[in-house]
Amino acid sequence: MLLGLDISTTGAKAILIDTAGDVVRTSTHAYPLSTPKPLWSEQDPEDWWQAAQQSIQEVIKRSNINAKNISGIGLTGQMHGLVPLNQHEEVLRPAILWNDQRTSSACDILVEKVGLSKLIEITGNPAMTGFTAPKLIWVKENEPEIYRKIKHILLPKDYIRLKLSGVQATDCADASGTSFFDITSRKWSPTILKSLEIDPDWLPAVFEGTQITSTISPQGAQATGLAPGTPIVGGGGDQAAQAVGVGAVETGIIAITLGTSGVIFAPTGHPQIDPQGRYHAMCHSLSPEKDQGWHLMGVMLSAAGSLRWFRDTFAADDDYTNLIEPIREIPPGSEGLIFLPYLTGERSPYPDPFARGSFIGLTIRHNRAHLTRSVLEGVAFGLRDILSLLRETGLKNISQIRISGGGARSRIWRQILSDVLNVEIVTVNTTEGACYGAALLAGVGTGTWDSTQQACRAVVKTISTTNPNRINVPIYDSFYQDYHALYPKLKDSFQSLTTKSS
Repeated sequence: MLLGLDISTTGAKAILIDTAGDVVRTSTHAYPLSTPKPLWSEQDPEDWWQAAQQSIQEVIKRSNINAKNISGIGLTGQMHGLVPLNQHEEVLRPAILWNDQRTSSACDILVEKVGLSKLIEITGNPAMTGFTAPKLIWVKENEPEIYRKIKHILLPKDYIRLKLSGVQATDCADASGTSFFDITSRKWSPTILKSLEIDPDWLPAVFEGTQITSTISPQGAQATGLAPGTPIVGGGGDQAAQAVGVGAVETGIIAITLGTSGVIFAPTGHPQIDPQGRYHAMCHSLSPEKDQGWHLMGVMLSAAGSLRWFRDTFAADDDYTNLIEPIREIPPGSEGLIFLPYLTGERSPYPDPFARGSFIGLTIRHNRAHLTRSVLEGVAFGLRDILSLLRETGLKNISQIRISGGGARSRIWRQILSDVLNVEIVTVNTTEGACYGAALLAGVGTGTWDSTQQACRAVVKTISTTNPNRINVPIYDSFYQDYHALYPKLKDSFQSLTTKSS
C-alpha cells in the first residue's frame, strides 16, 4: 500500500492506493481560509496538521489495514506558502499563502537587490507576488519583531513532513516556487540568499521527489496511526504532483488542468528559461538522471472560473449541462463574438494584474448560447496563447494532451479545445490528481516501480480521446488571430479603467 497526502488550500486529503494503482480509500478534512485584510490570504499551519491527522487516521481505519502494510508516503500541497519557525520549530505567524497579493512592493525590493535578468536566469521566473521570497521580505519590512525570531522557513506540505517525522526537508519542484532556488543546479541559490541577507541554515535540505527524506517518528505515529519508520519521499508541489498523477512524465505528453485557473504543464529534459519570464520554468518531481527533470508551465487565472462566473451571473438557476447544451447549435467562432477571459487579471502569457475580461463583437443577433460558447472558446484561445509561447522555446513534439479538472468533464469543451489547439486530447482513469501523483512518487521511492515513467505507464490509462475536427481547425485559426490581437490593443485601456475604479 502507498499513501499520498495533499495539503491544499481547502483541505488535507489522504489517499491510499495498492501496488496496482487502484484507489483503496480517500479522506478529506477541510480547514478555514483567513483574509484579515484586503488581498491577504493566510492559514494556521496547526489547522493543516489537525486535518492531516484526521484524514490519515480515517483512510487507515476505513481500509481495515495494518499500517505496517503502508510501504511509503508521498507529500504534495499548495506551493509558495511561507511558514516561518523559531529556534524551537514553533510557528511564528499564520502562513502567508500562494494567492496572497500584499507583496508587490516586496517584489520590487527583490528585483532591486538581485536584478531582474539574474533572478530569471537563476530561478526561471520573474518576481511574483505569490512566491515565497517576497513574503519573507514583506515580513522583514512590516513585522521586524517576528523576522528577528525566524530560524527556519518551510513550505506548507513540508511543515506536515516536520510534524510526521521531525525532519526539515523539501523537494526540488516545490523549492522551485520560492524564488530562492537555482533550478539548473537544483540547489538553493547562494547569490539570491546573499543578496537578501538570508541565512542558508534557515532553509531545509532539498531532495528529489522520489528520494526518501525521512521516516515516521514515534510522535508522528502516535498522532496519525501510521507505523514508526515508514519512509516519506520528497513528493512535490501540487502542479508537479498533478502532472505525475495523469502521467505527464515523458516528452510529448502535456497536461492541461482546466479548473478555476487553467494550467499547461510540459515536462522537459533540461531547464528551458524564457528571458522575459512569460511562463514558469521549474524542476519536476522526477529525477533528472532517470526522467524528465524539469518542466515548463503557463497559467491563465480564469479558465473554468470564467464559466462559473458567467453561469452565476447570467444563469444562476441553470446547471452547467443546461447552460452548455444549446451551444451545439452555434457555429465555431460564435458568429464573430470573442471573449477575453481576464476576469482576475492574467499571468501567462501576459503577467498583467490590470487585464480585464471582455466580450468583443456583440450584436443584436447574439443570444445567451452565443455568449456561452464564446466563453468556452475564449478560454481555449487563452490556452493556445500559452501553448504557442511554450512552442517558441522549442517544445515542438506534442503527441498528446492529457486533460483533467472540472472543465474537462464537458465533452463539448474538450472538442473545442482539441479544435483550437489542433492536437489530440485525452482523459485518463486517474482522477485523484496531485494526491495520487504523490502516492506514485512514494511507490518509486520505495521500490514498487523503477521510475516515475514506469509507474505511470503501469497505472495511468486513457479512457476517452478527442481528435481535432478538420473542418473547424482552420475556422478557429482565423478567429484566434483576432483574439490574439486584442490584448495589446486594449492593455492601456484596461490599466486606465482599473485606475479610475480603484
